[in-house]
Amino acid sequence: MWIRVADIGLKQIDANQLENPKNLGTPMVLDLFQRETGTAFWIVKNKKVFTRFLEIPSGKTIPKRKWTDKMKTFAQSEMEKISPQKGRIKVTIFGWLLLLFAFGTLGYVAYEGLQAPGKAAKFQQRMAEASTVHEGDIYMGRIGVYKEKGNSLGMEGGFGFFKVVKINGDTYQIAKSVEMSKTAKPKEQLNSTDFEQETFAVKAKELEAYQKSFVSEDGLVEIYFSEKK
Repeated sequence: MWIRVADIGLKQIDANQLENPKNLGTPMVLDLFQRETGTAFWIVKNKKVFTRFLEIPSGKTIPKRKWTDKMKTFAQSEMEKISPQKGRIKVTIFGWLLLLFAFGTLGYVAYEGLQAPGKAAKFQQRMAEASTVHEGDIYMGRIGVYKEKGNSLGMEGGFGFFKVVKINGDTYQIAKSVEMSKTAKPKEQLNSTDFEQETFAVKAKELEAYQKSFVSEDGLVEIYFSEKK
């Protein structure tokens, strides 16, 4: 990230009475300043006051490791005469945009967090409703009728629509469409209005939101629902 550092001068004090430890005979001034750091998002001015000795007229800084004791005492004495300075933090236009984005994101996360329990409850309710079968419901699915339980040899199957005619306790009376297909077809090509008078008495084997299965008492009839009409 781009960073800018600038020094803000407060006061320059003549220090010719002191000996220049770097270049003998070259005059010096004591420079009192504050430091400002800026980025694309904010600008911070440190309230601390810094000191440095500058050569005149070149403006070169004399390293602190070369300062004499008299230079250190003089700098400390002048620092004590300076009134406390104020720092500041200024947010740029890009900074405000960043803050607005951050607060917006946090607000959205907080809102979603508050909404999550309610959404979860509604989702569970929808899943529970989708898992429940009612009298009169019509589903698309398939049927398998076995000659011998567990033996698929000679099994007769079909794809089509089924109607839940009656529910008595855990027993479902289900009628299949008068027209069934030997192969799976789009629902638009299957009869979903006319059903046989004869029903199959089955019990629920699996009742899920998107898949339901039923089996007869003797295990010879299996019905699977895939989609509600």
